[in-house]
Amino acid sequence: MDEILKHYLPETVAGKNIVITGGTAGIGRATAVLLAQMQANVFIVGRTEEHLENTLKEANEKQYPGKLQGIVADLATKEGVSKLFAEISQRFAQLDIFINNAALAAEGIEKGTFDDWKDVIESNLLNYIACSHEAFSRMKEKKTGHIINVGSMSADIKKAGSSVYTATKSGIQGFTESLRKEVNESGIKITLIEPGLVGTDMPENSKEEQQQQQEELTMLKAEDIAAAIYYALIQPKRCDVVDIKLRPHLQVI
Repeated sequence: MDEILKHYLPETVAGKNIVITGGTAGIGRATAVLLAQMQANVFIVGRTEEHLENTLKEANEKQYPGKLQGIVADLATKEGVSKLFAEISQRFAQLDIFINNAALAAEGIEKGTFDDWKDVIESNLLNYIACSHEAFSRMKEKKTGHIINVGSMSADIKKAGSSVYTATKSGIQGFTESLRKEVNESGIKITLIEPGLVGTDMPENSKEEQQQQQEELTMLKAEDIAAAIYYALIQPKRCDVVDIKLRPHLQVI
């Protein structure tokens, strides 16, 4: 069976240099853990020192086959993006994979202020654009690399009461589709991952309520998204996974 899988999925993340934004919680953390278990060199960035320390402590205790390191930076700012890529340049001779995942929750225009909306747009969309620019500039010389953007089903559903959040996720969807056409001739792969409802730190309900929803098949686990990201990364060079849409089995839309 292993030999058959090697024929269909010949790529590996072992030894690859991978950066994950929003990597200290939820989908980002689950992805970082999985890729470190698969022997990758993983570098994560998050907004809070506490979340970063907890993630790195767990990695150290469990002794994953790959490396897991990280820093705190606010990627909604120019300074935060510069800080991240200065670290990347120091640590990695080559950047193989960049996963844009950092995001803030938001609702509709009846809630929040101008500064709140600005922070959401800069965190959820502008940082994807800025980080993709920096990642591409490092990948194009080698004519190889993979950028994954984690979006949301909100880009398709556009439900009432989530207009601000939907605006950012729709922006990610359009940006990713256009970006692929810009960079594919340079040998860079682009993938869009759009999950439905996921049990992370973002929903307001408790961990117990989330677990119940997962058992009822109305909510995904962060590990489900991590597995989808891993699937996209191990496809052969000839094969682009352009987008993956994941929905809880009983999330009726």
